[in-house]
Amino acid sequence: MKTKFTKFAAAAMAVVMAFALAACGGGSNGGGSSEGGDNVLKLGGVGPITGPAALYGQAVEKGAKLAVEEINAANPDGVQLSFDMQDDEHDAEKAINAYNKLVDDGMQVLVGTVTSTPCTAVATEADANRTFALTPSASAPDVTEGHDNVFQLCFSDPNQGVASAQYVLGNFADAKVGVIYNNSDNYSSGIFSKFKAEYKNAIEETTFTSDSATDFTAQLSTLKNAGVDLVFLPIYYTEASIILDQAKKMDYAPKFFGCDGMDGILDLEGFDTSLAEGLMLLTPYTPYSEDAKSKAFTEAYQAAYNETPIQFAADAYDCVYAIYEAFGKTGLETSASMEEICEALIGVFTGDFTVSGVTAESMKWNANGEVEKTPKVCEIQDGKYVEK
Repeated sequence: MKTKFTKFAAAAMAVVMAFALAACGGGSNGGGSSEGGDNVLKLGGVGPITGPAALYGQAVEKGAKLAVEEINAANPDGVQLSFDMQDDEHDAEKAINAYNKLVDDGMQVLVGTVTSTPCTAVATEADANRTFALTPSASAPDVTEGHDNVFQLCFSDPNQGVASAQYVLGNFADAKVGVIYNNSDNYSSGIFSKFKAEYKNAIEETTFTSDSATDFTAQLSTLKNAGVDLVFLPIYYTEASIILDQAKKMDYAPKFFGCDGMDGILDLEGFDTSLAEGLMLLTPYTPYSEDAKSKAFTEAYQAAYNETPIQFAADAYDCVYAIYEAFGKTGLETSASMEEICEALIGVFTGDFTVSGVTAESMKWNANGEVEKTPKVCEIQDGKYVEK
């Protein structure tokens, strides 16, 4: 059952470009909501709008909002969407509070949450309440494990770990590999465990916790002294920016290789982007791609927000379209309960439903909520992501 996503998105893009310059950026709630009317499907989002991972949450909010505006403008007499984003500051307890507020306000489908640890906590609540959730970017296996109502649009941590190891083996066969990972974070430790199992060769391991993520000189010294010339960084861009800065000061210049959490480093306020030159990462989307869908999305996003989108925005954009298309196949009215919508969407997503979006062609989901899509490897060259 291939969706009409491509044709609908093209039509919607033409509409949104006409008023994209009027779109506001960011905010903590109410983004992209539909004004008035009864035929409205209420979407909610939870993610870090403020705090150390704010770039992720802000990108998700903007990407989702852009999709909502396109859909509402292109189909004014059909189902309309509203979208309310709540801030969790990348904190599990605050994420649960944000989720509960959305439920109290009448949310019917959850786009989120954005990061893995908060999403794992919210997944348990959403399961108990029977809320359908499609996360754009929470990639840990714990997010979906045991929850038939939680699905991922991003590729999972195991997928990233395996793909990273295969790429390193195939392209840096003679490298001495080391790692710096966060052993207190599901995302980081989950990716590394799969990388290690797939890579099989010796790895110089160093680690840290979220409470000690400010000084990496000891880890870098260990890797430098061991002769490591490729450092795997399955971590978020905030810690990575510190590592790159401290490595430069130590005159240590290995090849650095990260995953999707690295995306956003070029937009980090105060960061010297020259430090990221040559950095490699996995991503499902690059704003410099010549792919027609990617180019159209990038141009609309830049027109709306006067900034270049990162992959989290693209994933959220695809999430909204996937939910919209799937809801259309349920046969339900927007007046249906959150529980009714949840069960119907589970049936669609675990069937032969596919979506071709900005981040991949022909995405489909298995019964575990995992999406089938292939990560791309990019390298930062002259301040741009270049596909390898």
